[in-house]
Amino acid sequence: MQQYLQNKKGLVKGVFDQVYSKYDFMNDFMSLGVHRFWKKSLINMMSPSLGKNLIDVACGTGDIGKLYLDSTDKNSKITCVDPNKGMVSQGKQKLSNYKNINWVISTAEKLPFEDNKFDFYTISFGLRNTKNLNKALSEAYRVLKPGGRYLCLEFSKIQNSNLDFIYKNYSKLIPIIGQFVVGEKEPYEYLVKSIEQFINQEELIELMKNNNFQKCYYRNFSGGIVSIHSGWKY
Repeated sequence: MQQYLQNKKGLVKGVFDQVYSKYDFMNDFMSLGVHRFWKKSLINMMSPSLGKNLIDVACGTGDIGKLYLDSTDKNSKITCVDPNKGMVSQGKQKLSNYKNINWVISTAEKLPFEDNKFDFYTISFGLRNTKNLNKALSEAYRVLKPGGRYLCLEFSKIQNSNLDFIYKNYSKLIPIIGQFVVGEKEPYEYLVKSIEQFINQEELIELMKNNNFQKCYYRNFSGGIVSIHSGWKY
């Protein structure tokens, strides 16, 4: 499933080239820190244990990887993948005390790993930025071991009309905030458009099933502002 906005040449790369240096600050600023609760909720849903192998795709600066290591064993080995070199550089600097993270520059649609390698695959606020949802999902399925679990945290569709009205009006302010804080409004105009155009919860469930994931379900958080989708490879 191609995504029109993300297939504009160089658009997504250009967006993250502009914002990576203040990525974490803006995440806290725009979400009032709630993104940390959402990410912790993903880890809680995963219920990770020692000896399990994680790949975190579209890792940004490594928030999920850090939470995973802190909740299991900081000496575990994990893999963090992102297509943006600047973002990976920020992550390496931020998590310099974690010596066991394998940082890889790659897109979600073509991962440089063998089949059946990982116990957990996570992607947070990254599936929306891929050019092809089916390719990203099929690659996730390929690199997971049989019995492995896929978890996707992503902006979703709000269920409550009053909250939806408030959120849509807040979204109009996001490019203005980006201009003020980062000095760029275009990346945040993209952010708002990409959220508006992304598929809903049930449509993502169907795509997961079409790519062979089983026992698929999702949980909404913050009234559906985001959701976490889960599926298994058998």
